[in-house]
Amino acid sequence: MKAEDIPYIYNSISEFQRDMGLPKPLHPLISVVRLEDIRFSAKRIETKIALNFYKISFIEGGNRKIRYGQTYFDFDEGGLFFISPGQVISVGSPTENLCGLTIYLHPDLIRNHNLGKKIKDYGFFSYSMVEALHLSEKEKNIILGLFHQIQMELDSAIDTFSQELLASYVELLLDYSNRFYTRQFITRKTAHNDLLDKLDTLLSDYFRSGKALHNGLPTVQFVSEQLNFSSDYLSDMLRTYTGQSTQQHIHNKLIEVAKELISTSNLTISEVAYQLGFEHPQSFTKLFKQKTDLSPMVFRHSFN
Repeated sequence: MKAEDIPYIYNSISEFQRDMGLPKPLHPLISVVRLEDIRFSAKRIETKIALNFYKISFIEGGNRKIRYGQTYFDFDEGGLFFISPGQVISVGSPTENLCGLTIYLHPDLIRNHNLGKKIKDYGFFSYSMVEALHLSEKEKNIILGLFHQIQMELDSAIDTFSQELLASYVELLLDYSNRFYTRQFITRKTAHNDLLDKLDTLLSDYFRSGKALHNGLPTVQFVSEQLNFSSDYLSDMLRTYTGQSTQQHIHNKLIEVAKELISTSNLTISEVAYQLGFEHPQSFTKLFKQKTDLSPMVFRHSFN
């Protein structure tokens, strides 16, 4: 790996804020900053970095570009964005500061709180930046209210209640974000109808064209990339809209094609399994029985 490809890792919020030209955080494990106050040091511009803490940002817009993975994103429209520890980001040369607020949350703050176990269940920490949460005015007021509530708690003297209250406010913010993402999925119903059509076409082509025979079973990652979504966003969107994950949609299409091959062709069950991308026919038989309550052979005999 080239030296320039190795990200600089920030383990503490204090060090990160120092490099952003910000004062020392009021609490070592959580901080709220105004994006317009950030002034990245020259040594970090165009440098890949990784944060060993969570980042929750409400961005109102601007011309700054931030790279997520290998892609740059502009923030003209703004939105609510989430980054989990270890994700590599890169800051491009700014032409205008962003406006908004960011919370930096170290995992140690919530380690002994319910949120410490629950936070990995919020799939949006793995969404791409282009899959940001776009808020209505009412939703925006709720989210910003929680940002300000956290800031008010930080402005108070730290006592035995501080950590519990701060973790609870963050948990409430994330729960509201979960609710608003579900709303976002539902309100884009037309786009989701198109998505389901594209998903069905993609899987039909994959299973019926011989690609499965040569490349194996389609993965959630493959399907997501073909549809230009991150895997978690696609699965969460499909679950909201259909009640099923991407993996379940893949299995449903696989079983649909399998039934057709078993009932209309002279292929053996093993040949059907290989045709659909299975390395071992036994795995295909097990999945078929799980989905239909019949073995492939019994299903075939029902047509005779």
